[in-house]
Parts: sequence; structure tokens; C-alpha cells
Amino acid sequence: MFYLIGLGLGDAKDITVRGLEIIKKCDKVLLEGYTSILTVGKEALEEYYGRPLILADRELCESNIDDTLKEAKYKDIALLVVGDPLGATTHTDMLLRAKQFGVESQIVHNASIMNAVSCCGLQLYSFGETISIPFWTDSWKPDSFFEKILENYSRNLHTLCLLDIKVKEPTEESLTKKIRQYMDPKFMTVRDAAKQLVQIIDNKPDTGLTRESLAVGLSRVGAPDQRIAVMSLEKMLELDLGPPLHSLVIPASKLHPLEIDYLEQFR
Repeated sequence: MFYLIGLGLGDAKDITVRGLEIIKKCDKVLLEGYTSILTVGKEALEEYYGRPLILADRELCESNIDDTLKEAKYKDIALLVVGDPLGATTHTDMLLRAKQFGVESQIVHNASIMNAVSCCGLQLYSFGETISIPFWTDSWKPDSFFEKILENYSRNLHTLCLLDIKVKEPTEESLTKKIRQYMDPKFMTVRDAAKQLVQIIDNKPDTGLTRESLAVGLSRVGAPDQRIAVMSLEKMLELDLGPPLHSLVIPASKLHPLEIDYLEQFR
């Protein structure tokens, strides 16, 4: 059996009772560590679960998962995922591959940023399509995600922006070499995201969004040191919201009175 188990957002104890029971009985437990991160480390999880975990990096999950899935045909193997296990398309692909190999699978859901974002007071049913903001480079500055923000905004819907993380990313120089070298881990902040959005807005005036448009920054949602800040995109250029992970919300053009009242405490 192949299990996909969500870990939730905060510490080791956010695992569900069912998820913990499965972890304890499995022959092998892998921890996926590149689509998101927990606010605690692998060691804290191992201590609480009472067993060792195998760190599953991007290469294993995207290119070498087949061997693990085939092994799950005669063993119980779990892959632990921060948040909800189906928050990333990588894990949906795993389930399809498992089916091709004739491997049974089960999903254990948990909280993710997709629903926990409501902690800022914006109502979940007023959110439109979620978007991802990638890190720009000197030669690569995609802005297609901005059009989706505008589509949501024109329909009076909020936009949850998931911010890029780089974990065990190979350097460009090593891609042509036999031995891979990896960049240091890098996590986009709300300040980074605001900087890129402001650059797009400056290059595309009259879209409805401006430097003074409202933005909601969130950090470490679900952790004891969770932080939320509400301000203009312009002011967010100077904001330090602390350690990762960060998320950004561009609210709808018109807010419900309850949303306005709740956001006020984070200004």
C-alpha cells in the first residue's frame, strides 16, 4: 500500500491520529522536502513519530519515484507531505503512476495554506484562482501570473499567491556536469513578491491595481509565531515578516464589512 499523508502546517503534533497510526505501522516512511517545509525540522518529526524518516528530494519525487511505488506493491510505504498531500500536482502524478503499477493507495488529508489562509479574515468562498509567483532572474522575468490576479480582481475575488521556494536546486553550471552542485535553499518573502508585483504594475498602468493597492502578507501560518500584516504593496516593499514560509494575498476590490473589520487588527 502507498500512503500519501498530510502533515498540516505547524509542528509535529499537527499530524492526524489516523496519519500517525499509519506512520507507525509502515515499512518505510519518506518525508517530501521540496514543495514546502514545516516550521520544525525532520529530527522533531522523527522524535515524535518514534521512527526514522527518509528525506525525499525533488529528484526522487519527480524522476525516481517509480521504484518506491513498485516496492509499495508488497510493502506499506508512506510519503509525508507538508500541508495537504494533494496541494501539489507532483503528488497527483504519483497516484496515477501507482495505479498504473497496480499499487493500492490511500490519502490522509490535513490542513494547508489553501484553507488556513482564512486566518487573515478574508472569506474562503471569495477566493479565486490560486497563483504561484516564481523567483525572477536577470534574464527570466515571467509575469503571466499577474493576468490571473487581474482576472480575480475584476470578478471581485481574492487571490492567494504561493511564493517560490528553492530547495536542492541544481546550479546552472552543474547541469552539464556529471556531478551535480546545488544552490543554497532560498525562500521568497512577501517583500520579494511585492517588489516583483510593483515592477509589473509600473510597466502595465491602468490595470486596476496600483502601488497603493491593498495586500496581506502572512508568515509561518499555523505556527506559534505566525504573523499577518495588512498594508499597501508600496509599504510591503519595506516589510520584514520574519522566517519562512511566506504567502501573499491580493484582496478583492470590494470587501465584506466583516472582512474589513477583521483585517483592521493587522494594519
